[in-house]
Amino acid sequence: MAEVAEVAEVQVTPARRGRRGRRAGPHPVDIHVGSRVRMRRTLLGMSQEKLGDALALTFQQVQKYERGANRVGASRLFEISQILDVPVSFFFEEMSPETAALTPHSVDTTGVPELSEAYERDPLAKRETLELVRAYYRIGDPRVRKRMFELTKAVASSSDANSDANSDV
Repeated sequence: MAEVAEVAEVQVTPARRGRRGRRAGPHPVDIHVGSRVRMRRTLLGMSQEKLGDALALTFQQVQKYERGANRVGASRLFEISQILDVPVSFFFEEMSPETAALTPHSVDTTGVPELSEAYERDPLAKRETLELVRAYYRIGDPRVRKRMFELTKAVASSSDANSDANSDV
């Protein structure tokens, strides 16, 4: 009789294609794209409801896109780019190299909450920043706008100099 070779049990896990597990949370690229949608929408002074109406969606769906909770498909991203008057590439600009390097094959799901926290600390993602930029561009006179720009830079430089002086104490 032929000998039966003992075969070690190998645990095979099916390869995931595309989507990540449900508990993994939003993909960092989806979070980035959503934050860019939110930033542009806010700069234009458009509500989530108005963007949703233009897309034939509810404002809740727009919220989910902006949080990265739901992925934005290619055709929908194209529609959004036309409504917000930006090229599709706008939504991928200023993406950190770390986020850009994350693919479904290299994502460490334990790092997703930290990426989300980093987004919350980003001053460009804050409502105050968006409102300031929008107000700045509402200044009709280019000379006044330039003077405000120079004033803001001077105040920031003064603050930097003060904090440098205080750190020497």
